[in-house]
Amino acid sequence: MSHEKLETNIGLMGLMIVIVISFGGLAEIVPLFFLKDTTEPVTNLRPYSALEMEGRDVYIREGCNTCHSQMIRPFRAETERYGHYSVAGEHVWEHPFLWGSKRTGPDLARVGGRYSDEWHRVHLINPRDVVPESNMPAFPWLEEKYINSDLTAEKLKAFKEYFDVPYTDADIAGAKAAVDGKTELDAVVAYLQSLGHALSDKR
Repeated sequence: MSHEKLETNIGLMGLMIVIVISFGGLAEIVPLFFLKDTTEPVTNLRPYSALEMEGRDVYIREGCNTCHSQMIRPFRAETERYGHYSVAGEHVWEHPFLWGSKRTGPDLARVGGRYSDEWHRVHLINPRDVVPESNMPAFPWLEEKYINSDLTAEKLKAFKEYFDVPYTDADIAGAKAAVDGKTELDAVVAYLQSLGHALSDKR
């Protein structure tokens, strides 16, 4: 096929572009399904506890992932500030992924353990109490709203059945009791403290 024929026939040109991009995309994507680094959990990864799972849902509901990414890029400027760069094996049980790209606030991929529970509680109720220059909105209602524990076990069961998250029958059976009497603030703090646990000590 001559280039002249290809370049003067817009329909044929469009078809060939689609074919080339499709083959290129397949060549880039398909191998990732067979790499252990992208399909298997890192060594220290553990599933979210029932309370952490509920906290994650509140985190998503309140739009926290709109302003905070959870993906540290492998550049010195990022690793010096946030810690070890993010790897795919940390996120194999994340559905949906909360990597994000917008950072109105700092990246939270390694925030777990950096501050005390009490710091997080104060920060969520009124961020200016601990970071005077913060433009983060306050979430005082989290302290007043209690977790609805009726569906917690179903959430863990769904993640086990559909996403192969290794929850045990005991985890699922004890889910309701684990969150009964807990506030949404308790849950979000638990979730934040869990972030980055698998690689937080790697540098």
